[in-house]
Amino acid sequence: MKRPFEQAVTEHGAVVLRVCRAVLGPEEADDAWSETFLAALRAWPGLPDDANVRAWLVTIAHRKALDVVRARGRHAVPVAQVPDTTAPAADQPGEALLDQELWACLAALPDKQRLCVAYHHVAGLPHPEVARIVGGTPAAARRAAADGIARLRATYAPHGRVTTHV
Repeated sequence: MKRPFEQAVTEHGAVVLRVCRAVLGPEEADDAWSETFLAALRAWPGLPDDANVRAWLVTIAHRKALDVVRARGRHAVPVAQVPDTTAPAADQPGEALLDQELWACLAALPDKQRLCVAYHHVAGLPHPEVARIVGGTPAAARRAAADGIARLRATYAPHGRVTTHV
C-alpha cells in the first residue's frame, strides 16, 4: 500500500530543495521545489507502490529546473536596484546560512558536473540513477560527479574545506 503523499513531502522535501538549490541557486530553488511537488501530487495516484520515491522526485525536480533554465533564456527581468545580498534560505529552521561563495563555485561548474554533484552528493542517489536522470552511463555520471567535486575543491576550498557531502 502506498504511503500518503504528505509523508513523501515530509521525508524527501528537504533533499529536493537542496537539489533545486544546487542546480538553480538559492534564488530560484523555492519555485522549482513547489512546481516539483505540484507535479508529483498530480502524478502520485499513478506511481507504482514499489517506486523509488526519492529518485522519482529528483527526476521531477530535474525537469522543473530545466524548465527554469529554459525560461531564463527567454525572459529578461529588469530590476530597479540589485540587492546587496540574497535572503537566507534554509531547509529546516535553525539550519546555518548558506555559503554564497560555495553557490557561486557550484554554479560555475559545467552543467553535467553540477547536476551529477547535486543528484549524487546532495540527493544521495546512486550513480546508475543519476545516469538515468541526466543521460549517459553510470561510469560517466561517476566521473562527472568526481570531476565536479575536484573542481569545487580547487576553486572553493583550496585548503580542503569541501568534503564529498556538498
